[in-house]
Amino acid sequence: MPMNLIHRKICSSAKWADTVEERLTPWLARHDLGDDVLEVGPGFGATTKVLLDVVPKLTVLEIDPASTELLRAKFGDRADVVQGSGAEMPFEAGRFSAVVCFTMLHHVPTAALQDAIFAEAARVLRPGGRFCGTDSQLSFRFRLLHIGDTMNVVDASTLPGRLTKAGFEQVEVKARPKEIVTFSAIKPG
Repeated sequence: MPMNLIHRKICSSAKWADTVEERLTPWLARHDLGDDVLEVGPGFGATTKVLLDVVPKLTVLEIDPASTELLRAKFGDRADVVQGSGAEMPFEAGRFSAVVCFTMLHHVPTAALQDAIFAEAARVLRPGGRFCGTDSQLSFRFRLLHIGDTMNVVDASTLPGRLTKAGFEQVEVKARPKEIVTFSAIKPG
């Protein structure tokens, strides 16, 4: 999805990668992701770098062809890098122990496409598998960063119902207004 130049520079910077590692590492320590993890929408790969240190097998799914090539060059020897849409995942049903996405849902242009990603995550998860992640919440600074970008912020108040409708149970959503929403849900079975 489109990102303006400033946004691209920030998200591809070493400073951003350090911030992601600092914030994501403790979050990952609280979530058992199992043995075969899918990351949806890794972008420049800051989250991928962190995941590679904590999960046994990682597949990343990126919609943008240029980002996919960048990810293959950076991580192709350690992760399976696939170009494709999270709304139409090219994986068999029940393959993954966990599906994760970090700070990417707001780049999905419509709620319907976000819901399709949720449904696809449920489809490709094993019974008992976990879908979890984070996304940013609306603030003045966040809005400024996204001038000229796709920005469709996830409404934290409706997210539990949307995840339940996609087929998940044990849905947990925590939001810090104007900062972040975190979520975790389990595929029944």
